[in-house]
Amino acid sequence: MSEVKRYTKKPVTIEAIQWTGDNLREIIDFTRLNQSAQKWSWDEYCEVVKIRGLKIFTLEGPLMASIGDFIIKGVKGEFYPCKPDIFAATYEEQHHDAKKL
Repeated sequence: MSEVKRYTKKPVTIEAIQWTGDNLREIIDFTRLNQSAQKWSWDEYCEVVKIRGLKIFTLEGPLMASIGDFIIKGVKGEFYPCKPDIFAATYEEQHHDAKKL
């Protein structure tokens, strides 16, 4: 019989961008345009996102991102939305000296 055990999340540095509703180009530059959206011109795609919302294609299937959500690139290169309160409780911004990069 299995018993309940305690686990600590491993420290992992991720990349993320917050969806503001006005930064679709930056989101797509980060996540790449999904093949299903390539049937539209950029202007048509922007209209679709305004009407239907921003869909993020995750390993588990598509999820809708709300304005304010962070779009995270996971350790396997996958993308997924994360609510701002969960993001703030889980991650802190890493500041790097540009000369060291």
